[in-house]
Formats: sequence, structure tokens, C-alpha cells
Amino acid sequence: MKLYVGNLSFDSNDADLRELFTPYGQPESVSVITDRASGKSKGFGFVEYANNGEGNSAITALNGKEFKGRVLTVSLARPRNESSGNRDRYRG
Repeated sequence: MKLYVGNLSFDSNDADLRELFTPYGQPESVSVITDRASGKSKGFGFVEYANNGEGNSAITALNGKEFKGRVLTVSLARPRNESSGNRDRYRG
């Protein structure tokens, strides 16, 4: 189960996210999304659990909770839109 974690503090990193989510189960993967050019956090990330129960527990416990001065948005991650990578496809 892959979770979206939004409204992260811009100084959050993968280790912070893993520490925050580990009490609800053992995350398989954790990643804070960063800007390619600057390397700074974009303010969101993803956490993946093998067990759906652990993921659901994390959503229930952490959605709307404060972390590093910001109120988190934690939800089930939506699949990427396949067409999002084709923005230049119709350029003239």
C-alpha cells in the first residue's frame, strides 16, 4: 500500500519520514520528493507498506496531525497519470 504524504516541512528528509511512520508498521520504502536542480524538498513524499493494515493505521493516525510545524495530509497514493509525461507531445 503506497501512501501520499503532503504538506511536509521543506527541511524534512527520508529519515524523518521513516521515523514518523515506523510506529504504525515497517515501511518498505520512504521517499521525500526533491527538486532535481536544488535538491530541496518539494513538500511531499511517499511511504509504502507491504501490509494494508499498517498503511491504514498510519493514515488514521497521521492525517491532520502536526509534524515539524505543518499539518500533514496522509492518504492513499493515486496512480500517476500516464499522460503527464507527454506534455510536449502536442507542441507546435
